[in-house]
Amino acid sequence: MKAGLLKLYHRLPPPARSAAATVHGFHLRSRRYGPDAERLVAEAFERERWSAVQWTAWQEKRLADILHRAATQVPYYRRHWEARRRQGDQASWERLENWPILEKEDLRANPLDFVADGCDVRRMARLHTSGTTGKPLDLWATRETERAWWALFDARWRRGYGVTRQDRWATIGGKIVTPPAQRRPPFWVWDASQSLLYLSTYHLAPDLIGHYLDALSRYRVRYLRGYASSLVGLAQEALRLGRRDLKMAVVTTYAEPLLPSQRQAIAEAFQCPVRETYGMVEMAAAASECEAGRLHLWPEAGWVEVLQQGQPVAKGEAGDLVCTGLLNADMPLVRYRVGDSVVLPAAATLCPCGRTLPLLQSVEGRLDDVVYTSDGRRLGCLDVVHAGMPVREAQVIQDRLDRLRVRYVPAPEFTAATARAIIEELHAQMGPMEVVLEEVDAVPRGANGKFRMIVCDLPAEDRARLRQETAR
Repeated sequence: MKAGLLKLYHRLPPPARSAAATVHGFHLRSRRYGPDAERLVAEAFERERWSAVQWTAWQEKRLADILHRAATQVPYYRRHWEARRRQGDQASWERLENWPILEKEDLRANPLDFVADGCDVRRMARLHTSGTTGKPLDLWATRETERAWWALFDARWRRGYGVTRQDRWATIGGKIVTPPAQRRPPFWVWDASQSLLYLSTYHLAPDLIGHYLDALSRYRVRYLRGYASSLVGLAQEALRLGRRDLKMAVVTTYAEPLLPSQRQAIAEAFQCPVRETYGMVEMAAAASECEAGRLHLWPEAGWVEVLQQGQPVAKGEAGDLVCTGLLNADMPLVRYRVGDSVVLPAAATLCPCGRTLPLLQSVEGRLDDVVYTSDGRRLGCLDVVHAGMPVREAQVIQDRLDRLRVRYVPAPEFTAATARAIIEELHAQMGPMEVVLEEVDAVPRGANGKFRMIVCDLPAEDRARLRQETAR
């Protein structure tokens, strides 16, 4: 939403804001779901049981079409291959490994350069994301592409979890649905067109969370989706208050890593399964957790590579997620470095759920959301400040190789012994280094209200050197 419209929206009384959200919801629904929606969802379900041979054939055919279109009809890539030909390079663009890695900055610099010839962006949906870094990124997709993408969502994170678009649901994410300075409810808007209660993640102060819980009950929400850090804030307060009227069919998380301690609290508070999902506006990769607790990639979304220093890593090892999108042929992203670190399973096994969708062992998080030990180890998850500790939330910041700063919001049971225990646990994982604890009222959120558990503030040259050393 443009700045002027956002200011006007925030001046509206709460009922009018919900009316505006409903009008916008009608627009989104018509764009995302057409008369063929049920057919597309049924086809997505059918593909979940395909054999490996079927998946390979489908992906290879789609990949060949994408590479041909990109090399011949997309200005950015066409110039690349023409320049290589002039230099006498005869490498074939039909082989994916011959393509360069596409960085976000290249895409951000001129996104229209990636739109295929003959496509009129005025007739396409403009998709916008600020991601974790807060730097804007614009993309375009046709209505057909959007509907194929949302059919996958409907199949894999709605109906696959036993809920539908007709059920009442709530999401807590990065949209500023309530004026930031507001201190009285409602901290949400009701989109009647999508049966959606959109909760603000920017107003989750401890003394206000009770209002959110009341709203979930009053609107009879059946399933809940949002950032793990926001959901656990709701869950902790529900548990503290002993609320048992907030039973959900399922809670799904996205955009942030889900820690075991967070999963446990959310599941206990809302008395339901908690499922992790992974995706991106770029539509280059996605995954969802099945009832067996394993993450399944969506092969229709993209061709996945896991690389370090441009080379494939061994299965079971962490590496950069590099994807070639297979859905959006009108703005194809070839070998796009997403910015996340992931791990593929060391061995191919059939999931107990029966789906043949490939498995993703784990999403380690943003490539820069890691800390480094003095002996060169790279750690992407430090849950010691959450698991079993009386803290509402905490963030670990590394600004020197020999120092960690921990911002934390204490729970009432926090004591000096707790502080010592946090320092001892960090020393146990990280080795000897200075640990500075900083009590705060709330940990600052990043772009779109996302919570970063780990922030690496080491100088860029140090990060680059350490990444190279840990990759060897």
